[in-house]
Amino acid sequence: MGRAFEFRKARKMKRWSAMAKTFTRIGKDIVMSVKEGGSDPNNNSRLRAVIQNAKAANMPKENVERAIKKASDKNTGDFKEVLFEGYAPHGIAVLVETATDNNNRTVANIRSYFNKLNGSLGTTGSVEFMFDHSCNFRINPNDHEVDEIELEFIDYGVEEVFKDEDGIVLYAPFEYYGIIQKELEKRNFEILSSDFERIPQVIKRLSIDKQKEVLQLIEKIEDDEDVQNVYHSMEIKN
Repeated sequence: MGRAFEFRKARKMKRWSAMAKTFTRIGKDIVMSVKEGGSDPNNNSRLRAVIQNAKAANMPKENVERAIKKASDKNTGDFKEVLFEGYAPHGIAVLVETATDNNNRTVANIRSYFNKLNGSLGTTGSVEFMFDHSCNFRINPNDHEVDEIELEFIDYGVEEVFKDEDGIVLYAPFEYYGIIQKELEKRNFEILSSDFERIPQVIKRLSIDKQKEVLQLIEKIEDDEDVQNVYHSMEIKN
């Protein structure tokens, strides 16, 4: 298996584990997608993808509809996507994706977490280059074979395809997202979910004690209401 498979295996979709956090994240994604492309999923590919993810996370349909209606209200504020870069203890690179309606609050909070837990918040571009920005799609396996899909979609930017307990997963560079989504829909593949991830190019191994220090910072950041995702370059040892 390739690097994307190992990365996904290590993360184990951790950010989907807390239902309340997951619904909050999806709610923000709905607001941003509606503000960007309108409330009709048939004409808004980003919203269509978010609705698929909501279904995969077992978010009630009425919650989704309510979020779309709220996002369509001109009085509803938008969320701005802001990326933070820095280092956790022991030189572990950290990327923090946020969606915020109050940038000053978010900046102050993220900086305080790094400062209090022996990390350092970096400047734009200081860490991002250490991660590959990728997109992925999970499709219903049905009667499809991994090798066949890999051959069919290699010309559309797909670099890695593998099967797990929930379906067949396709990985590609970030910029191929729209092309792959369009082709999957054109061929009537059932898209179960899709997402963007940042995969570290190099991972660093630490002792268990040092790993705990890093995880303390990561978990503190993940608990923040404005944080959507946290990525790092540490190998997790159980």
